[in-house]
Amino acid sequence: MSDKSKLLWRCRRGVKELDVLFTRFVDTSYDALSAAEKEAFNKLLEIEDPEILGFMLYGDIPKDQNVARIVEKICTDL
Repeated sequence: MSDKSKLLWRCRRGVKELDVLFTRFVDTSYDALSAAEKEAFNKLLEIEDPEILGFMLYGDIPKDQNVARIVEKICTDL
């Protein structure tokens, strides 16, 4: 399994909206990210779905500034 395939597998969530959002982001934007941004995206994937939904839908701000920046990037790339 390639690294990209593993990443897409990790993007599969318990919430369909997050599946679509993350998969689309990986397909369209992930390759252009810096190493730090890729690390932040991987940290985001470690967070539980309800908390991620708070970031994406309700404007909650992650405590980790790098994760906050990647959330902002994902939301603007929609």
